[in-house]
Amino acid sequence: MRILVTGTTGYIGGRLVPRLLEAGHDVRALAREPGKLRDVPWHGEVEVIRGDVTDPDAMAKACADVDVVYYLVHSLSSHGFAGTDRTAALVTAQAAREAGVGRIVYLGGLRPQGDDDLSEHLASRREVGEIFLRSGVPTAVLQAAVILGAGSASFEMLRYLTERLPVMVTPQWVGTKVQPIAVRDVLHYLVGVADLPPEVNRTFDIGGPDFLTYRQMMQRYAAVAELSPRRVIPVPLLTPRLSSHWVNLVTPVPRSLATPLIESLVHEMICDEHDIARYVPDPTGGLTGYADAVALALARINADEVETRWSDASISDVPSDPLPSDPDWSGGSVYVDQRRAETTAGPDELWRVVTGIGGANGWYSFPLAWAVRGWADRAAGGVGLRRGRRNPATLHVGEALDWWRVEALDDEGPERMLRLRAEMKVPGLAWLELGVSAGAGGGSVYRQKAIFVPHGLAGQAYWWAVAPFHGIVFGGMTRNIVGAAEGRVTRNPRKSRKSRKSRKSRRR
Repeated sequence: MRILVTGTTGYIGGRLVPRLLEAGHDVRALAREPGKLRDVPWHGEVEVIRGDVTDPDAMAKACADVDVVYYLVHSLSSHGFAGTDRTAALVTAQAAREAGVGRIVYLGGLRPQGDDDLSEHLASRREVGEIFLRSGVPTAVLQAAVILGAGSASFEMLRYLTERLPVMVTPQWVGTKVQPIAVRDVLHYLVGVADLPPEVNRTFDIGGPDFLTYRQMMQRYAAVAELSPRRVIPVPLLTPRLSSHWVNLVTPVPRSLATPLIESLVHEMICDEHDIARYVPDPTGGLTGYADAVALALARINADEVETRWSDASISDVPSDPLPSDPDWSGGSVYVDQRRAETTAGPDELWRVVTGIGGANGWYSFPLAWAVRGWADRAAGGVGLRRGRRNPATLHVGEALDWWRVEALDDEGPERMLRLRAEMKVPGLAWLELGVSAGAGGGSVYRQKAIFVPHGLAGQAYWWAVAPFHGIVFGGMTRNIVGAAEGRVTRNPRKSRKSRKSRKSRRR
């Protein structure tokens, strides 16, 4: 079958595509920014098209000659998300109906027991599912609670809370029962429902074999991770909103994402039925138990084999704003801090340092300043520095790198370039561009450019408030990145002698 997958840069979509390919399907991947899919292993096996689910023309083109549409798009952090989700679902449903699509598959949230008082996010998820069920296109709505897998937002929240807090004061929702499901089982069902009979138009609850409170999930996580038992003290004072601040400070999950996750945990999230097994048999060996799901996720993390992460999807409210140096830029003030340094290190050594930046490797400049800025960002509800990087040695376009997003990566040709877009809380738009080229007389040249476009008076004040520290932060970064590259060279005695002679001649 020919299948359209939306949300391909997200956590589930990025994992679903290769499994659909393994099942023998032809896949068309829709992305607002196709460049983010440039480095995924399956890029050459799919048709990648640019488009937005709120654009009728783009969706009409995307749905043409398609048998199944997978809708894996959620608005978690945008203002007015319910209206955006409604519009996107209506546009997608109409495009699918007019194109003669045979089925829509939507992954939503499990409906809580007694759902009269749903949060805005849960109510929006339910509304999207109902739009598809009434669309005239046969639809399968899979409803899941907590999804367990390396890199999922739910798992990262659970992991960091448990590992960092041996004793914790918690809200009462930690005593609410949920039915978590392993991501491998979610993907099994998603692939399977592509072949449902055309008369099937309904919701399916999907969950794992265990019924646990969040407290039990933390305790069992600790056991699997070989940690001491956690002491959990529930109190009635922590509302979901206050809890989201607490999660924001302790885990890499920002408040904008923690809020809907926690609001779903306030309700008991247990499957009412398991009818999906009538159409899609359970995985061979049965559904994955909670302890096994945790062990599998931790093994992936420890081996640096996390396939996708929650942070792969951009959380910026303005993801398509252009870089100020783009030809079509027509904004106002643009502030630039630009630096350049020559080094005896070769382009390859220097580029390895540049692409290894961030995460555990740090930012080569005044660690305390970066840490303080990260804490301030977390306190303001931003992502901070805790997202780290997916792999310690390689980068891909579209992935998160601490509070940055890899927007462009050009590692071919004489001039290599890494451009990062800031996703921290800041009154404006910011980029950091790092470049490497060969030196005229040997060695290489390092170029560094920090760009800031202020929003209003607050943005202007922010730039001038931090400007006095640029020499320490950005200047130090330039010196230390070059120094680290030269440190690689000094491991070779012959090159080490050349480096010392070159530095002496420059001093003369």
